[in-house]
Amino acid sequence: MSRLDGAVALVTGATSGIGQAVADRLTGSGVTVVRNARSCHADDLHIPGDVADEATVRDLVATIVARHGRLDIVVNSAGTTKHVPHHDLDGISVADWHRILGVNVIGAWNTVKAAAPHLRASPIGAVVNISSMAGIRVTGSSLPYSVSKAALNQLTRTLAKALGPRIRVNAVAPGLIDTPWTQGWSARTEEVLALSALGRIGTPADVTTMVLALIEADYVTGEIVTVDGGLSLNN
Repeated sequence: MSRLDGAVALVTGATSGIGQAVADRLTGSGVTVVRNARSCHADDLHIPGDVADEATVRDLVATIVARHGRLDIVVNSAGTTKHVPHHDLDGISVADWHRILGVNVIGAWNTVKAAAPHLRASPIGAVVNISSMAGIRVTGSSLPYSVSKAALNQLTRTLAKALGPRIRVNAVAPGLIDTPWTQGWSARTEEVLALSALGRIGTPADVTTMVLALIEADYVTGEIVTVDGGLSLNN
């Protein structure tokens, strides 16, 4: 029997891409997974809501614990962006900054803050944030997206220090992953194929493997683990 059998997890941004893949993988590992997205159908295992809103997240976590009796794992996969070249300063508004930082950084903060008392009581007590290589290197779909992921990386480290020893907080920083977000990125795909050590772009399953490893790695916290097929070796 896996130590995850009977655990309860919250996965935000769980209706597509990496979030959906993580939720499916956890479910297959014996975890009861509650899936959140800004708009999804509502039932015992799906709760809609905007993670950027603190009260909404408080209610989300309270509902999970009321229904399932515990909360052991949080995976912060909710994210948003705007596709604008970094040099196009006029292409980004203050409203764009607020929206991107609100979901990508404050959303993760809201979720961990609301979940912390329950994670602290759990024998697992694991948080995994889905970051990006854009938070490590000067790349990404837009300047505020890159900044938001750098902030999420630092939030991961500071929360790991603040919440230990009962709660572990780590992040996964994927490179180019084949998801609905990256459809049509033919030029970037060709670049990755040419430069990455493994010679392919990643899949959501590649990311979920590392997410599961970090959830089960009891002596690992505060780490930002790159999942990019070796692209950063040459880029």
